[in-house]
Amino acid sequence: MLPIVTPDEMRDIDAAATSASMPGSASVETLIDRAGSAVAWAALRMLGGSYGRRVVIIAGPGNNGADGRAAARRLSARGVQVVVISANDCPAVLPECDLVIDAAYGTGFHGVWQAPDPGTAQVLAVDIPSGVDGLTGAAGPGVMQADHTVTFAALKPGLVFEPGSGLAGSVEVADIGLSCAHVRTHLVQQADVVDWWQPREPDSHKWSASTRVIAGSPGMTGAAYLAATAAQRAGAGMVHLSVPGALDGSGDHEYVQRLLPGAGWATEVISSLDRFQSLIIGPGLGRDEETVAALREVVRRSPIPTVVDGDGLFALAWSNDGVAPVLRDREAPTVLTPHDGEFALLAGAKVGVDRIMETRLLAFELGVVVLLKGPATVIADPEGQVLVVTAGDDRLATAGTGDVLSGIIGALLAQGLGACHAAAAGAWIHGRAGRLGSRRGLLAGDLLPLIPQVLETLE
Repeated sequence: MLPIVTPDEMRDIDAAATSASMPGSASVETLIDRAGSAVAWAALRMLGGSYGRRVVIIAGPGNNGADGRAAARRLSARGVQVVVISANDCPAVLPECDLVIDAAYGTGFHGVWQAPDPGTAQVLAVDIPSGVDGLTGAAGPGVMQADHTVTFAALKPGLVFEPGSGLAGSVEVADIGLSCAHVRTHLVQQADVVDWWQPREPDSHKWSASTRVIAGSPGMTGAAYLAATAAQRAGAGMVHLSVPGALDGSGDHEYVQRLLPGAGWATEVISSLDRFQSLIIGPGLGRDEETVAALREVVRRSPIPTVVDGDGLFALAWSNDGVAPVLRDREAPTVLTPHDGEFALLAGAKVGVDRIMETRLLAFELGVVVLLKGPATVIADPEGQVLVVTAGDDRLATAGTGDVLSGIIGALLAQGLGACHAAAAGAWIHGRAGRLGSRRGLLAGDLLPLIPQVLETLE
């Protein structure tokens, strides 16, 4: 996993690395020289060599500018024609060149910066594109679009969240000798999902990883179909689906349907969970008072790992008693999967600008794993660990894809993954499946046959 640190955390890491009392400490000058070397090496790769190449470096007054000036010295020594321009005296249009190195302002910058026009030159950003908020990814209209960004020691949230992630281009994390051993926020990569993945044992049978799904409502069974089928596609050997008061008539399926009454079904559901390894509840279930009451009772008493999504999140937040009374007595793992609107219902306020901290706080307050959906999906557990997933793209911004995600997570829980890893791996698999789909017109149902293709890459 790649560490992600906030600007404040990065300052603490820098301070610890340069403290004379710390073993293996380095001087500020040494760290700047290492950073400048990393920037120069990235610049040479982008230039394809040094002979006859022209580089303009915008250098600010702080360490970011110092990194740029250190890169200038190394590039000049390799024969590159380098012009260094102060960030305070930038012309509106930069001199013609092959590469612009943006070393004006780093992750600690606050305010608005109007970048000069780089013309047709490639742009290399140092640590983060100048003007992008290092904590949130927010950016004004004047930020220079980078083709590539070299950041140091760890990713910054501003490189993970839009629009900063889009403005950064491709991102490279350079090791300059700073320790991130105690960082508790990480970006999930394929290798991590492979490590967490639980291949089937040779003696597995269909009940070894079984999932119960309570979803859908009369006339609204699409969400139930998506969640149940996604669970099967993600490895659940047996899936039982109940749509209270109805049967799923959505077409071909291979899950078992169990009829429930339209109301008062909590006790019957709870008594049916003894053979299952996970429960998915909420997608498309409806919001009438009897459904809300039954759902809250099932979640409160479910003895198995449980994913709550969609209308289930509304039900948790609906009562005057709030969410906590339903969750505080649970012993089995719980995963909540809100989008921004559902998160606001659970937390009692809209999601703030620091999505990592907001998710971490809600997970701590409720004692569950919280997965906050978005272009960068944030997963937090009650102990403060945060995992970020950026595997998907805008193809997933269509109705029903959240139901597919809940099905994948439920299947991974049934296969023995811990709640935080199941949520993060589920989001990664979900995102990668989306990227295998058509660039336009992708439907949630199109994801279902793509899930096994992603799983094949994990074996």
